[in-house]
Amino acid sequence: MRRPFVYTLPGAYGALLLGCLAFTPSLLPRPAVFQGLVAGVSTALGYGVGVLAAYVWRELVEREARPAQRRSWAVFGGVAFVAVAVSLVLGRRWQDEIRALMGMEPEPWPWLLTIPLVWALVTVLLIQLGRGVRWLYRKLVRLLDRALGERAAKVLGLVVVAWLLVGAINGVLFDRLRSTADEVFSYRNTITPDGVEQPTNPERSGSPDSLVAWDSLGREGRVFAASGPRAEDITAYTGRPAVEPVRVFAGLESGEDFSERAALAVEDLVRAGGFTRERLLVVTTTGSGWVEETSASSFEYLADGDSTVVGMQYSSFPSWISYLVDQEQAQDSGRELFDAVFAHWSTLPVESRPALYVFGESLGSFGGEAAFSGAYDVANRTSGALFVGPPSFNTLWGRFVGDRDAGTPEVLPVYEDGRTVRFARRTAEPIPPAGAPWDGTRVLYLQHASDPIVWWNTQLLMTKPDWLREERGPDVLSSVRWIPLVTFWQVTADMALGTEVPPGYGHHYAGEHVDAWATILRTPGWTSEKSQQLRALVTADERP
Repeated sequence: MRRPFVYTLPGAYGALLLGCLAFTPSLLPRPAVFQGLVAGVSTALGYGVGVLAAYVWRELVEREARPAQRRSWAVFGGVAFVAVAVSLVLGRRWQDEIRALMGMEPEPWPWLLTIPLVWALVTVLLIQLGRGVRWLYRKLVRLLDRALGERAAKVLGLVVVAWLLVGAINGVLFDRLRSTADEVFSYRNTITPDGVEQPTNPERSGSPDSLVAWDSLGREGRVFAASGPRAEDITAYTGRPAVEPVRVFAGLESGEDFSERAALAVEDLVRAGGFTRERLLVVTTTGSGWVEETSASSFEYLADGDSTVVGMQYSSFPSWISYLVDQEQAQDSGRELFDAVFAHWSTLPVESRPALYVFGESLGSFGGEAAFSGAYDVANRTSGALFVGPPSFNTLWGRFVGDRDAGTPEVLPVYEDGRTVRFARRTAEPIPPAGAPWDGTRVLYLQHASDPIVWWNTQLLMTKPDWLREERGPDVLSSVRWIPLVTFWQVTADMALGTEVPPGYGHHYAGEHVDAWATILRTPGWTSEKSQQLRALVTADERP
C-alpha cells in the first residue's frame, strides 16, 4: 500500500517552481494568510503539472516509472531551501512596494512565520484531494475493464469521475452552501443597523406617506432611504437654495417578483414627485440592495437637491456572493427597473421630463448595462450613465474595450474617439481623449488598473491579457508579470481584498464619484477646491 505523504521528484520540482512563482506581485498587497493560500494552490497545481509531464515523457520513451534516489532528493532539498528563502524575501519586498505605492503601512514581520504554515497545509490538502480523485478513477477503471476492455474503461471512467465531481460541486455542495448562506443573509436583511431611523419626510420610501413599507425595504434599503443629504446640507455646500432630494427604493419583501417591485417603485416615484425633478437617476444595486452612498450623495449635491434616485433589491446576498451566484438576477433586476421607469417617463411631456441617468457599481454595473443594446441605445434613452468597477463579464464593457481604438491600452481605452463612451482611472484627471468634443449623452466607465474585479477572468489561467502586455497602470507595479496558472490564482485572491485598500486603488472607489458626476452633469464652474470639499462631505459618513 502506498504511503499517503510520499511524493514524486518530478511533481516536487513542479510544485517548487509554481509555488515560488506565487510570491511574485499581482494587483494588490496580500496578507500572510492569502499569500499562503495562493502559494498552496499554485504548489498543488505545480505538483500535478510535474507528475503529468513525467508521465507523458515516460509514455514517449516507453519507460517505467523509477523511484528517485536519495541523492536526488538531497539535491532537491538544497534547491528548495534556497528557492523558498529567496521567494519569501523577494515576496516581502514586493508586498512592501505595493503597500508603499498605495499609501499603506508595511505588514509586521510575523507575516513570514504564517505563510509557510498555510502554504504547507493547503498544498498537502489539495494534493491528497487530487489523489483521492485518482484513486476513484482507477477503481472505476478496474471495475469497468472486466466488461468493456481497458481503453473503453479508461474513457468511461474519466467521464464518470468528471460527472461525479461536477455534480458534487454544482449540486450537493453548491446547493447546500447556497441554502445556508440564504438563511444567514436573509436574517441579516431583516436587521436595521444602529443609528438608522425611519424617515418622516414624504420624499423618502419607507416614510409614513410612502407606498413602500419601511419593514419591506431590507437592511440596505433602509440605510439608503434614511441616509443622504437634506436640503439644508446641500444649501450649506452650494450657497444656493436647494430642495429636498427624493429617494425611492423597493426591497425583496416589497413585491413578489422583479416586475411587481419595479412597478411599486414607479408608483412611489409618482407619489413622491420623483418625475417632477430636474434629474432622475436609476441605480442597479449590488445583491443585498447596497447603493454606493458617495455616488448617490454626489448626484444630489450637484443637482442642488432637484433630483431623484431610485433603486431595487434583487437578493439578500452580499456583493461577493452575488458576484458568483446572482449574475442573472442582477441583469433581470436592472433591466426591469429601468424599463419600468422609462415606460412612465416616456409618457410625460418632453419639456417637463427629468433628465434620465443610470448608475451601477461592480455587479450593479453588469445589471445596469442589461437594459441597453449598445452605446447608441444608451445615448438615445438617457442623458448619461456612470458605471464603476465593471466586472470583466460585462457585455457592453467587453464590447467597448475589445473594439477600442488602435493604440489605446486596455486599462484606459478610447472607444470611437470618445464620442459617447469614455473611460477614466482617476476622474480628477483629464479623461481621454482630452480636448476632444464630448457632446450629447456622456457614458463614463471608472476603472482602476489595480481593480481585480475588472481584470479577473478564467482566461488568465493560460492566456496573457492585454493589460499585462501593455505598460502597467500607475497603481500597478511594473514588476507584475503574467505566469500561467499562477496569475489566475493571484488575481482570484486579490478579488477578496479589493476593498481592503485605500480609496483610489483596487475596488475602492469611494469619493471618486464626485468628479465623475460633475463631468457627466457638466457642472458649471467646477474646480478642484469644490471637488475636495464635496469629497470630504460625501465620504465623512461612509460605512466600512
